[in-house]
Amino acid sequence: MNLTSRRGFLQAVTGLSVTSFSILNAQARTTDIRIEDISYELEEHQYRAPYKFGGVPVDRATIINVKCRVRTASGKTANGFGSMPLGNVWAFPSRSMPYDITLNAMKVLAARINKITANYREFGHPLDINTALEPAYLQAAIEVTKELKLDAPIPKLCTIVTASAFDAAIHDAFGKVHVRNVYQTYGPNLMAKDLSHYLTPDFKGEYLNRYVMTKPRPRVFMYHSVGGADAVLESELTNRLNDGLPNTLAEWIKYNNLTHIKIKLQGDELKWDIERTVNIDRIANETRPNIDWKYCVDFNERCPNIGYLLEYLRKVKELTPKGFARIQYIEQPTARDLKANRQNVMHEANKLRPIVVDESLVDLESLLLAREMGYTGIALKACKGQSQAMLMAAAGQKYKMFLCVQDLTCPGASLLHSVSIAAHVPGVSGVEHNSRQYMPAANKPWEKKFPGIFKVTDGAFDTRKLNGVGLGVV
Repeated sequence: MNLTSRRGFLQAVTGLSVTSFSILNAQARTTDIRIEDISYELEEHQYRAPYKFGGVPVDRATIINVKCRVRTASGKTANGFGSMPLGNVWAFPSRSMPYDITLNAMKVLAARINKITANYREFGHPLDINTALEPAYLQAAIEVTKELKLDAPIPKLCTIVTASAFDAAIHDAFGKVHVRNVYQTYGPNLMAKDLSHYLTPDFKGEYLNRYVMTKPRPRVFMYHSVGGADAVLESELTNRLNDGLPNTLAEWIKYNNLTHIKIKLQGDELKWDIERTVNIDRIANETRPNIDWKYCVDFNERCPNIGYLLEYLRKVKELTPKGFARIQYIEQPTARDLKANRQNVMHEANKLRPIVVDESLVDLESLLLAREMGYTGIALKACKGQSQAMLMAAAGQKYKMFLCVQDLTCPGASLLHSVSIAAHVPGVSGVEHNSRQYMPAANKPWEKKFPGIFKVTDGAFDTRKLNGVGLGVV
């Protein structure tokens, strides 16, 4: 792409003028990078057992692996790598379109994102590159929706999930070209712009290095997820898998010496949700009676209204006061479209427990709206992009919100990415790890290099090795 056409492309997708980009190019730092080459591959995995969340059982995953090469303005080069499940059931839920249709939409969009990213040759920090390209990614999603004649538009969440591995690869390459971990690349020595450029004037003069740790904390708790179809009680086990891994909750507790459990609930069956929580609490305490248990409760936005959540909390507290006290936070209880559901405010519920925004969180605007509606916590996710995770981590700390890290049943490199976020963001105590339950085969190649992540024996990740150059994965 020549200079004239490239400028036209950038102006079309970002709304910035040719003059603006001329100034940016003229002011490029020698440490800034531009993308020289980018490509991706897909890999498929079958689940060991279905994982039911949001009322939908999932039995497979498509992983996108992205490779890129970058060059600094001073001529140095490095390669980067990013990986993430496409997670269409979560990112693009649909009652009218089957799994294969929404997955195909993400695959087609990935190809467009790859082309858009390859054609962007301006210099910048990874945050600047992501900020400049996201409008083009969103426009591509609109075009793919029309071309495939989809029943519903590709959501913004779906677009940023599809783009997340590309963003990760660019951050990874940036760290590698400067021979440092990515969490050491977020200060004024490598960032031309402060956080007010990406967030609000509240962040004037501040950089990401104020909100992330340059070295990982050595230990992060692992959340074990109990899916809607998982056996809590022995009597619920309909098909024992004789593959050497646990089958019931009690077996998993012993296997990993668990201390943290994520409870997936239905959101439309109050009696079942209450009984499920009480049973999980009972099994946990019978299996390891002297543990300071912590629970995360996740309705995957299926509660019809705030009254459902409040009744659930009231009844759980009545039936198991200690179990209620062990609930650390509640994740996205009601519909993700906050603007269309302004009545679902969380002010009464957040007096009882932190209410974490997850599916609704796609940008700064959605965060500010969530805060207005009473959400008091943020779920940081690698699948929404390293750039967004870092900016939301800064915003969450500035606004004194509860922070947690959740995954997307991430295996291998994507799990390492998620755990590394948890290890480098202050205030995050734990991160879920679902792939060991549902996609253990995808983790096998990584076990030898990172045993503290993939072979947990004391309920927590040993994160001391997550300090390599780039994202520290490969």
